[in-house]
This record gives sequence, structure tokens and C-alpha cells, in this order.
Amino acid sequence: MVKWSEPAKTDLRHIHDYIANNSKFYAEKVALEIVKKSEQISAFPEAGRIVPEIGDPAIREFFIYSYRLIYEIFPATIEILALVHAKRNFIKDVVSEQQHPKN
Repeated sequence: MVKWSEPAKTDLRHIHDYIANNSKFYAEKVALEIVKKSEQISAFPEAGRIVPEIGDPAIREFFIYSYRLIYEIFPATIEILALVHAKRNFIKDVVSEQQHPKN
């Protein structure tokens, strides 16, 4: 089973809204492709590459269009952690902060 974290849902909404500024059609197309790809992860969760900045075999990614779909493999579920633009300067703390927010 694949579930989306709240930060990942927010990332998807932001991507959709950004693309929709130019094309509502392509915004829907990209968002649907990302969701479709996320649903396919449960069949082969280890097919994605290990996120190089993190190095944890449980945290992996797929590239979809210009975005990195980052997810974590758990025994009973897969959680989508984030969608990050491929050109963004991604650091380990981004995912760590999303998983374990400071109180």
C-alpha cells in the first residue's frame, strides 16, 4: 500500500498550481502521471534508486518529468515523502524534517 505524507501532498499541489499558471491541461497530465507512478511503486519498491544524499536503502526515488519522487519503504507500506524538482539543491535535512518535524 502506498500512502502520501502531508508534505508530499503539498508538493504535488504546488507543482500542479505552478504548471496550471501556463496550462491547466498539462498540470492535470503531470499530476496524474505522478500519482500513477506512485501507485506502481508497491509492485517493485526497490526498483527506485537509493537517494544519494541520504544513502539509506529504505529511502528511494524515481524521476518523473523534472521531479524526484522520494519515498520510504516500510514493512507494510510505502510512504511518499516528497516531490522535489530535479534542479533543486536537495539536502538530507529536507526529508528528515518532513519525517520528524521539530516540536
